[in-house]
Amino acid sequence: MSTAPVKSKTNDNDISAFTKVFGLLVKNAFAFTVLMMGFVHAVLMVIFGVAGVLPLMFFNILSVVVYTFCFFLCRVGYIMPVYVSIIIEVTAYSVISTYFVGLECGTYFFLFSIIPIIIYFGSSLIKGRKRWSVGLMLFLDFMTFIILFVRYFYEQPVYQVSAVARLILVVFSAFAMVFAVIFYNAMYILTSENKMSDLEQVNKQLIVDAHEDALTSLLNRRGFLPIVRDLMNDKAKIPFCIAFCDLDDFKRVNDSYGHEAGDEVLQHAATIIKQELPGSSICRWGGEEFVILLKGCDKMSAKVKAERLRKTIESNPTVFFTKQIYVTTTIGLAEYKDKYKEPEEVIKKADERMYYGKQHGKNILVFEDSEE
Repeated sequence: MSTAPVKSKTNDNDISAFTKVFGLLVKNAFAFTVLMMGFVHAVLMVIFGVAGVLPLMFFNILSVVVYTFCFFLCRVGYIMPVYVSIIIEVTAYSVISTYFVGLECGTYFFLFSIIPIIIYFGSSLIKGRKRWSVGLMLFLDFMTFIILFVRYFYEQPVYQVSAVARLILVVFSAFAMVFAVIFYNAMYILTSENKMSDLEQVNKQLIVDAHEDALTSLLNRRGFLPIVRDLMNDKAKIPFCIAFCDLDDFKRVNDSYGHEAGDEVLQHAATIIKQELPGSSICRWGGEEFVILLKGCDKMSAKVKAERLRKTIESNPTVFFTKQIYVTTTIGLAEYKDKYKEPEEVIKKADERMYYGKQHGKNILVFEDSEE
């Protein structure tokens, strides 16, 4: 007997944890970059100190101080000076270190490590026409590499470090370059995905807002009418009725208790309708009017449901602070028939019956015309 494979929750949790950590790094990208740069130069300080290249040891001490200061600038939101400081410091280190220990140590690799930093942070800090400056910085970075390579290709360095020190410097510098390329590309991808995800959520919310009433979370006309139209065009010919409800003397509620209380009454009425008619499509038609699609109901069964709703609204007041606000509703009911070609026609019939009820006592259900 074969069994279906069970999806591993551990892997999903690991991926989720990784995404959260990486997302945290994205939000604090500048501070993380500054910390990493400070750590790199602390390691280089030790390497050059052991190798006996004191000028570069002192330079890296200064670099650690610069990045410590930059970290505090990040904390208070001064990002542009940090961005400029990273580019200047890395360029200066590449030039000075190449002068002292030569090309063989590979310290010029750091010129490549700041390329993704220039692009990634430049795209967020520099907007519009000023983005030409990002291209200029990339050009200058590349020209610095060309000049260094041409200038020191045959020239002997000031310090001849040991083969072990050269190997360590080359590997460490190459690692910093590869790490920067991978990390900032990954950050760019994740940031893009997050933006796309946020955009999708915004679009979904816009669709919801376009079809939903903000106050009651019920459908609005734009969201309701297509549902009725689809049911009218359904080949299965499922019976349905439309109930048109209007809260009686609603203006009195606003005048007596204020519009905030009126909003509470509308929300309370919407809640009652949803509870009394679960599964029904409910629309706030406008103001204090509600339209309900009673799917699968003929006139008699819809009459029972609508009358029960009327009594429930009548007997359940809205609690507004210390007050209880009682309202009633007049309901007009119309059964769908083939003679109705558009949703508005059957809704209009229910509206007319509701209006008749308003003119003849209110707080009643009208389910047929006076001549029927």
